[in-house]
Amino acid sequence: MKIKRLMCTALAAVTVLAVAYRGHFSRAKAEDTSLQKVLEAGQLIVGLDVGFPPMSFADEKGEIVGFDCDMAQEVCKRLGVALVKRPIKWVARENELYNGTINCIVSLPITPALNKVVCLTEPYIKDDLVFVVPGSSSARWLKDLKGKSVGVQYCSTAQRALISTNIRKDVMVVLLDDNLSILLQLREEKLDAGLVDSLSAYHFIYSSSERYFILTDSLGEEKLAIGFKRNDRKLRDRVQQIIGEMNADGTLGEISKKWFGSNITIVR
Repeated sequence: MKIKRLMCTALAAVTVLAVAYRGHFSRAKAEDTSLQKVLEAGQLIVGLDVGFPPMSFADEKGEIVGFDCDMAQEVCKRLGVALVKRPIKWVARENELYNGTINCIVSLPITPALNKVVCLTEPYIKDDLVFVVPGSSSARWLKDLKGKSVGVQYCSTAQRALISTNIRKDVMVVLLDDNLSILLQLREEKLDAGLVDSLSAYHFIYSSSERYFILTDSLGEEKLAIGFKRNDRKLRDRVQQIIGEMNADGTLGEISKKWFGSNITIVR
């Protein structure tokens, strides 16, 4: 039953996505005024998963900060517009985009499914899907999680990756909103393990006073990009150009060093 629920959840998400945008893609392409509209509005509204430290999260003052925020701020400065940071539910990210609530989404994993519904930039950072366990855990390998509770983000690439493994039938899967919720529940001993993005995992481990480990087994690598509406290519292209310029002049590397201690970006 547990496996069926997980598979139904994933299938339902894909079905809803397909139905929601079938009409959009069936219409003839209109003139692309995406860049012009942002420039005229004087702002770029960026959708953020604020439970994804150190990419985007709320600090102790409640301000949304992180690598993605600093990168987006610099992009907006060079565009000549203001940055509007908009927290979004990850499960509703494409709906937010096509409803016009936001202009783009940062830290989107590049997948064949997403390529069909959004217009993606080139990747700017890469990530791994890893399991975090407390220091007291005896688990060192994926097989050691048998009978354990594992937290994973709902409607994420991590959830889909977990469904595809043989261990899925042997663990109790707990679906949560974001990486931060998973790691906090792990800290509160409500979970035995958390399947999260390695960027969040290392940030959590290094900033925690307790001991945590990352299992040797991972569920693969993913590359992250910025996503726009499928036909908003002019806006995508301009943002892509700016990120390339930021990489060339060293600004992107400096932002990376601020949050990761070194330049881990992969912009070409």
